[in-house]
Amino acid sequence: MPRFEFKEGTSSKFWEITQDDNVITTRWGRIGAEGQEKTQEFGHQYDARRAYRKFVEEKEKKGYTRVKPTDSGPGPLSNPELEEVILRTPESLDGYLVYGDWLQAQGDPRGELIALQHALLQAKGAEATALKRKVTLHLKKHQDVLLGERLGSMLGELTLKLEWHLGFIRSARLGVANDDDDLDFGMDETLSMLLAHPSARFLQELTLGPTTDGEVHDYEDLIERLVKAAPASLRKLFIGDFDFGPDEWEFSWGNLGDLSSLYAALPGLRSLRLRGQAEKLGKMDLPELREFTLESTSLPRDEVKAIAAAKWPKLERLELWFGAEDEGAVADVKYLQPILDGTGLPELKHLGLCNAEFTNALCEALPKSKVLKQLETLDLSRGTMNDEGAERLLKHAEAFQHLKRLDVTQNLLGDKAAKSLAKLCPDVARGQQRDPDEEEGVAYRYESSGE
Repeated sequence: MPRFEFKEGTSSKFWEITQDDNVITTRWGRIGAEGQEKTQEFGHQYDARRAYRKFVEEKEKKGYTRVKPTDSGPGPLSNPELEEVILRTPESLDGYLVYGDWLQAQGDPRGELIALQHALLQAKGAEATALKRKVTLHLKKHQDVLLGERLGSMLGELTLKLEWHLGFIRSARLGVANDDDDLDFGMDETLSMLLAHPSARFLQELTLGPTTDGEVHDYEDLIERLVKAAPASLRKLFIGDFDFGPDEWEFSWGNLGDLSSLYAALPGLRSLRLRGQAEKLGKMDLPELREFTLESTSLPRDEVKAIAAAKWPKLERLELWFGAEDEGAVADVKYLQPILDGTGLPELKHLGLCNAEFTNALCEALPKSKVLKQLETLDLSRGTMNDEGAERLLKHAEAFQHLKRLDVTQNLLGDKAAKSLAKLCPDVARGQQRDPDEEEGVAYRYESSGE
């Protein structure tokens, strides 16, 4: 909780403030005393954020100065042998319970938190409600140990969301809500503190949102720090969550940089989602990956080749957003041939070829592709499929009968063509069709997301 103090003459007062989603909690009183506490709830987290800044400004005008935290939490208690059991199978409960017993014997509050959260997993009704309250109180009481003052102070500065599971942080979402020069620590330093903290040693999911409130979101430094930390337990990574902020950011603003060092550092990843423009994907070798999504407005030929050559034998879901050719995106289906042939994709069940300017060409190639036979779902949304493309699919209707779902939303289909596609498989999503852009009487077809 960020702390401000006022010392002048006989006055010696403190004031603390923190924001948790749409709730602001303040505490104040004489330095050395417990003080009073007040909680205020707002309609939305961004309303709370504005109020947070207003309250801070008012206190600073009155002469209060911020006391900057200097610690990073107590030194970690560690049992490498027990930790290794959890790292091998972070989804299993048994390793946590044994480790929890050891931590309790050492007096570490994470041990009791493991016991409380394990009991909560099995509880129902009033018992579950009571345990939730105990967990909340335990987290608050032991925040200095469980999170540390420096990292804890950023909960009110950055949009930092943490999910605790069996005594440790399982999921973290981090992004700048406002570009504020008064931040004690930037997003990159906060990420390093998080990854180094003992409570995050079994982190399984990480989401990185906006790095600024401007129009350029650079992730290169963050990726470098992530590679350096190489969290062995990480299973799910999302870089470029622009829905994280108060405004609508365009995902073309995200600079993912060179990602080639990421894969060796995180070999245990099961899910990787990237939103933005990658300068270089590099050699992709992710033996445990099940899901890969790249949402781009300009996916170039070299990166498509890198994806087609990737080694991910357990991949079940592949989704690519291509973008506009005049922005550098690939516009020829031939570069996707290894994917259409199913090369190196024995487990693939979902294929998304989205936001493309060559969707009609895909409609021609897909019925003859080898990969189609093994798919359960196919996503051709946000593209440029018109009635001609729909006719190509209908001509080979039998090739799609085995699909559970086909998505052709946000294309350029007429009502009749969209309706006719409904018979291809049991579930065809076909709404939100767009009209072609027209210039001097000539119709132009553009992909759905160009920024």
